[in-house]
Order: sequence, then C-alpha cells, then structure tokens
Amino acid sequence: MGSSSDTAPAFARLAGHPLRWRLLTELARSDLRVRELVTLVGQPQNVVSYHLRLLRDSGLITSTRSSFDGRDSYYHLSLDRCAEALADAGTALHPALRLHPVSPVAHPAAPVAVLFVCTGNSARSPIAEALLRRRTAGRVDAISAGSRPKPCLHPHTTRVLHDEYGIDVSGRRPVHLDALGRRRFDYLITLCDKAREVCPELVDHDRRIHWSIPDPAAADETGQAGYPAFVRTATDIDTRIRHLLPVLATHDRKEAPP
Repeated sequence: MGSSSDTAPAFARLAGHPLRWRLLTELARSDLRVRELVTLVGQPQNVVSYHLRLLRDSGLITSTRSSFDGRDSYYHLSLDRCAEALADAGTALHPALRLHPVSPVAHPAAPVAVLFVCTGNSARSPIAEALLRRRTAGRVDAISAGSRPKPCLHPHTTRVLHDEYGIDVSGRRPVHLDALGRRRFDYLITLCDKAREVCPELVDHDRRIHWSIPDPAAADETGQAGYPAFVRTATDIDTRIRHLLPVLATHDRKEAPP
C-alpha cells in the first residue's frame, strides 16, 4: 500500500497540468476575464472555467466582479500564495529544498517610467504612484492619471499614505490623462475596470497590465466610504508593487520611436 509520500503536493498536481500552468502564467502578468483567457489559451470556455475553479478552490487565484460590467469577473493570481505552495512542494521532496522567501528589492538598472491609471485619480492610482516611488526610493518614474479625474484626492487617500506608510501627498492633485500629452511610458497599469476599457494604447500590449481593484471610495452599506477599505486597498496595491519590482528590474528598455 502506498504511503502519503506517494502523493504529489497540491501545487505540483495543480500547476503540472499544461492548461492550468498556461492559465497561471497568463494571470501572472495581468488580471484577466474568462473570455480573454479563452482566447489566449485556445480552449472552450467550459474547459477554462473548470480549471479556473480548481485553481480558485486551491487559493492560488481569486476572482472579483468587474466594477465596469457586473456580468464579468476578473481573475487574479496570488503570487504570495504561489510562493508558499512552491516552498511547501520543495520541502515535501527534500528538506534541503526548503525555499526561503526573498524580498524583491531589486531596482531597474536603467530609468523606467510607469503610468498608473484609474477613473478619478483620487484613490487607487495615486496610492500606487506613491507606493512605487517609496519602494524604489524614486528610482522609478511613477506617474498617475485619471480618465475622469476628481477635483481632489479622497481624504482617506491622503490619510492612509501618511498614517500607514509615512508618505505626504497633501499637495497632490488629480491629473487628466490628456495632460500627459505624448509622454512615453514603459508600462501602463490600470487599476480600475472602467479605466481599462477607455484608456488609450500608450504602450505596447505586452507592457499593459491590469489590476482589478475595487474602488475603496465606493459607499459601503452605511453610505460611507470607510477608512478600513482604503487600508485594505493600499495593502493590496503594495503587495502587487512588491511583485512588480523584479519585472521592472529585468526591464529591457526599448528605443523611443523616431
């Protein structure tokens, strides 16, 4: 009779399937909808949905309802959970293969410009801009803008950055995308489902990333946009930025077009 050691760790069983591995690699780059994944992997929707459910049940991916079209959902890969599962799989094979998490602190060798976009440029995108600047000590040119900017930052945006991260953005004002003119960016990251649909193609497709993050300023059941929602949003964004740093560090800057 086989022992428990005959059973491969859950991560190995899940990620070892060719289609599930392809789904994981696509989601490692950007949050995506089911129909987009269907197109990318070339498989029927019912097959893709089945394998997405297995990955979601394992905790490797999560899904959130689109704030732009409530009939859609965006899938997101939890890189922290993948790292934990991969470490567990190595340890199950041999103790010497225990993986120790490495903090991605690498910085790009050449200047990199990153544009964060949401609709109002009053919460999610300015938080992302401020946190990327903080984590890279200003070595990345982080900018944020909105497709329909609000008159000012949400008060909780200023508060969460100051109280939780020691960043002062009190003088910051939302910026319209049009104000950026023909400025060149290496990466464009949308943090709002609606902004993703209307944002112009300012970068190559493979350097356009989407983070489907709910608007923390949306009214809760009490009719108020609570501060805890901004703390959760900032934590989510900071985690995503932490995993973005190795991508930026290996960035191969393309020459600007003539």
